[in-house]
Amino acid sequence: MKQGTTIITLDNGYHLWTNTQGQGDIQLLCLHGGPGGNHEYWENFGEKLADLGVQVSMYDQLGSWYSDHPDYSDPEIADKYLTYDYFLEEVEEVRQKLGLDNFYLIGQSWGGALVQMYAAKYGQHLKGAIISSMVDEIDDYVVNINKCRMDALGPDKVKYMEQKEAENDLDDATYQSYVDVLNAQYIDRKQPTAIRHLIDTTDTDVYGAFQGNNEFVITGKLKDWHFRKHLKEITVPTLITFGEHESMPIATAKIMQKEIPHARLETTPNGGHHHMIDNPDVYFAHLKKFIKDVENDNFND
Repeated sequence: MKQGTTIITLDNGYHLWTNTQGQGDIQLLCLHGGPGGNHEYWENFGEKLADLGVQVSMYDQLGSWYSDHPDYSDPEIADKYLTYDYFLEEVEEVRQKLGLDNFYLIGQSWGGALVQMYAAKYGQHLKGAIISSMVDEIDDYVVNINKCRMDALGPDKVKYMEQKEAENDLDDATYQSYVDVLNAQYIDRKQPTAIRHLIDTTDTDVYGAFQGNNEFVITGKLKDWHFRKHLKEITVPTLITFGEHESMPIATAKIMQKEIPHARLETTPNGGHHHMIDNPDVYFAHLKKFIKDVENDNFND
């Protein structure tokens, strides 16, 4: 496969930025979170997995960072492209255009939701699936995120946040300062300078449509994320990875492990929502063991 950056043209005419790194017969495709985030926390995966002979491909989803940004202010475009089905089928089209088959699919957060959907529908193309920091049931997340808010901020500040949410005044400076505190504790605990920017690179149209204003209140389409009844349809070896100090509840990860027929759960100490950055040594040890076990036909739940 061609190394480096390739711009692919989708059948709908839009363009996606893709990048491939590493040499070897093992193929890994990476799906970023957000939605509306970007590829950047996958950038060192080729280097980290080089000793296994893994070729790592990543891309920015439609509307994200280096890829085309549709005019979502047009209701017809928004209705067509801001859907679960669109982003699921985008994964399959990217797979085809990159020439991937019998490959591993990894996704973080929103990307982990896409992995669940893809593995259930297109599992025949997968050798293994990796779900990082994503639940199958959004109601569990809501309960946990409210507990995180209370633990980190206390009742008075949580009450203030709830008041601003009721008033739809989420740009309030004090409210956003509390979001910053929560992000530092549960989302980006390490807060590395390497993936910081002078501007916010999140696509707010996509993020707003699915999530909302921030990670700690859901007003978009993700409030309807209920996938548990489909987990049994994921039949490939599956690795579930969660940080031990993040926004997603590990209790739900344990349920997912039981519901997916062939699943292993690993947790990362001192890891937040981006635990591949917070504690990379542990994260990559778990990921490499999973890949080696599947490659050697030695995977067990």
